[in-house]
Amino acid sequence: MVRINELTHYTQQLMQVERFKDYCPNGLQVEGRAEIRKIVTGVTASMALLEAAYLAGADLILVHHGYFWKNEDARILGIKRKRIAYLLKYDLNLMAYHLPLDAHAELGNNVQLGRVLGILPMRYVGESNLVAYGELDQTLSLSAFTKLIENRLQRAPLVIGNPQQQIKKVAWCTGAAQDYMDEAIQLGADVFISGEISEKTTHQALEAGVSYISAGHHATERYGVQALGEHLAEKFNLIHEFVDIKNPV
Repeated sequence: MVRINELTHYTQQLMQVERFKDYCPNGLQVEGRAEIRKIVTGVTASMALLEAAYLAGADLILVHHGYFWKNEDARILGIKRKRIAYLLKYDLNLMAYHLPLDAHAELGNNVQLGRVLGILPMRYVGESNLVAYGELDQTLSLSAFTKLIENRLQRAPLVIGNPQQQIKKVAWCTGAAQDYMDEAIQLGADVFISGEISEKTTHQALEAGVSYISAGHHATERYGVQALGEHLAEKFNLIHEFVDIKNPV
């Protein structure tokens, strides 16, 4: 076992939280029991994840999307009240890392998604180095690359571009990162991969000749939290289990 204070201190340093101006608090968000034996990880701290984590015997729930977002209603009402009440009732710790988990060079969502897709990041650009850039081992048509992504993520992506376009240079950023399309264009990428898409993204992609792949917010952000959970489990001799609460977005 490890004490939650020790685990929190280590993870705050590992994630370099001070580097980021984020939309939510990073680290321990709801305090529970003092001793940690098992970590359950998931993408979002939904009620479904909380319930699954409790049934799995978790002491700590570690997520990418936690609570207390900037500009949200600060009152503890409705859904927020039910979630926090559940955590307190069962003495569960909730820890969340948002942008620090996207950007981490070894455990982050971007580098982990790159590994799943077989792309090694060569450089990072954009705010807090949140946009990754790399090259495929071999050139693929956009159609073939799309099929690879669908097979690896088990989800059909939404694709903007010519299916016959040749893809070698890839830029990507997980989650709702469609506004980084300009960075991908400036990098000279053949395609930009993110989790979501906006109406304007279609026009940017077609006019710039840079294809766009919306591969799913949830689907692209399943991997960083698993890597962090595995790292902490190995570091402190803990049990780790990832629970995937399905989400089509």
